[in-house]
Amino acid sequence: LTFFHDHTMLIVIMITVLVGYMMSSLFFNTYTNRYLLESQGIEVIWTILPAITLIFIALPSLRLLYLLDEVSDPAITLKTIGHQWYWSYEYSDFINLEFDSYMIPLNELETDGFRLLDVDNRAVLPMNTQIRMLVSAADVLHSWTIPALGVKVDATPGRLNQTSFLINRPGLFFGQCSEICGANHSFMPIVIESVKTKTFIKWVSAMSAA
Repeated sequence: LTFFHDHTMLIVIMITVLVGYMMSSLFFNTYTNRYLLESQGIEVIWTILPAITLIFIALPSLRLLYLLDEVSDPAITLKTIGHQWYWSYEYSDFINLEFDSYMIPLNELETDGFRLLDVDNRAVLPMNTQIRMLVSAADVLHSWTIPALGVKVDATPGRLNQTSFLINRPGLFFGQCSEICGANHSFMPIVIESVKTKTFIKWVSAMSAA
């Protein structure tokens, strides 16, 4: 994604500089050509050059699109289901490991909590591990979105959407439903807690025992 961004921005900068130079030269030069009414050669050039430029953008874009859809041997599968207005999580690789995740109300929020973003049950995932995410909904359209991970998956009733990602550092990653899903759409946040593998195994053992 970073490479594609840099690649596209380089092309955009080149186009901007070229067009800016041509416009400024037209403003400030005094040359005229009374006999130039049309030119097939110029029209061919300014039709073909943008087409070639678009190909240079489209090819890496399509490659990246297919790579993002490819799930490469995931170690853990996490299924999330959107409800009005909370998320439920199921760890498919473990027995009886599922829970609901509600936003913490303001009157119950601790002083170091995050207003409108913190939840009572965070989804814990191990870092440096390929994660497969299955997303669906139980009632209306939702969208499971975490900008810091570059993940946005629509949660559609009766449909199971899939994506994959890898978290390369520990920490908390916040997100929200980005599909207008009703009155309390703004109050169904997402929190992913990325931890070391040993810590994740201990958390799974504790949750399964409970």
